[in-house]
Order: sequence, then C-alpha cells, then structure tokens
Amino acid sequence: MKAERPLRVIFFKTDSGNEPVRDWLKGLSKEDCKVIGTDILSVQYAWPVRKPLVDNLGDGIWEVRSRLDNRIARTLFVVANQEIVLLHGFIKKQQKAPADELDLAKKRKKQYLQNL
Repeated sequence: MKAERPLRVIFFKTDSGNEPVRDWLKGLSKEDCKVIGTDILSVQYAWPVRKPLVDNLGDGIWEVRSRLDNRIARTLFVVANQEIVLLHGFIKKQQKAPADELDLAKKRKKQYLQNL
C-alpha cells in the first residue's frame, strides 16, 4: 500500500513535554535550519528515500543526512502510522554515527511506540 503524500512530520515529545529535535533546531542558525527543513520536506513528500539523502541505521531508525556549510547534520527518525517522527538531531563529528546518538534514538522510538 502506497503512503499518502505528504507524510505528516511530528516531533518526538518527552514525558515532560520537551521536543528535543525542535529544541536542537532552535539552537542552530536560520540558514542551517532551512537546509535541514528542506531535506526533511523532501523525505516527507518522496518517502521512501535512499542515499545520499537518507540512510537506514537499522532497527527501524533512519537518518536524514544534511550538508551544512562546514559540517554535517543528522536528523534521526522513524516512520510509523504514516508519520515521520523526528527522534533526535545532532551535528556529526566523526565518520560513523556515534553509538550513544543511535541508542538515544532507539530509546525514544521505543517510548514513542509504547505511547501510541
């Protein structure tokens, strides 16, 4: 069954009501936010998307790979119920996605799915 277009994008919300990805984006420059937002919009309208824009990290976790001026941003997400759930965002500092960043996204995915 083909996904409806566009998929709805939602921010993961912690039990205390915080939205970590939204908070992360607010700390970035307007230009960086525009690049990341445009990349997420591309995923929203064209899912499923593959490399170079999106990569599968396993366990149902995907990453949007955004190229900023002098660095690389990653926005980790899961697709559930025709929604893109933004779980975690970070500026990449090494070749491989750090295990702690991926573990945090997995934890948030589990929490999100339990609250459905």
